[in-house]
Amino acid sequence: MTVICLVGMPGGGKSTVGRQLGRRLGWHFYDTDALVERQIGCSIRSFFESQGEDRFRDVEASIVNEVTRTDNLVLATGGGAVLREENRRVLQARCQVVYLRSAPEELFRRIRHDVSRPLLQVQDPLSRLRELYEIRDPIYRSVANFVVDTGHPSVSSLVNVVLMQLELAGLVDPTLIPPPVDRAMK
Repeated sequence: MTVICLVGMPGGGKSTVGRQLGRRLGWHFYDTDALVERQIGCSIRSFFESQGEDRFRDVEASIVNEVTRTDNLVLATGGGAVLREENRRVLQARCQVVYLRSAPEELFRRIRHDVSRPLLQVQDPLSRLRELYEIRDPIYRSVANFVVDTGHPSVSSLVNVVLMQLELAGLVDPTLIPPPVDRAMK
């Protein structure tokens, strides 16, 4: 296995957990949203407003297809990446997919002030998160090899849970993973 892909709702911790997971494994880390913004030359929110969601999903699908060909990669996808059938096929064929599952209320607590998320710029973002969760949770589950409930643990705890799942499945050699760095000792 050379690609671990994190999927889940907006604000579910994919980028934060992915970045640390990549560090722990000594692998590359990519965030599809950051790659999309680099390619389109503006924020996703601006692109959504000017070009629409369908065009955004086209760019996103192209990037997912390209980067999942990389070895030793941790990939954080945008929350809606799994909506496209072609993305689900690519992720299932090339990746070990980890669904970071978060309740809508927890997501709302984390991202209620984030104005960069175009799908949440509505009158009632919590209701919107609940609607998105109802639609997307079954899709995330269908594509995932592993489901990790995020709840309230620290990022390092979530990274450890993901690593443990991968180790138990025989997908990561625990002897090759450097121990976490204790920042208090530095």
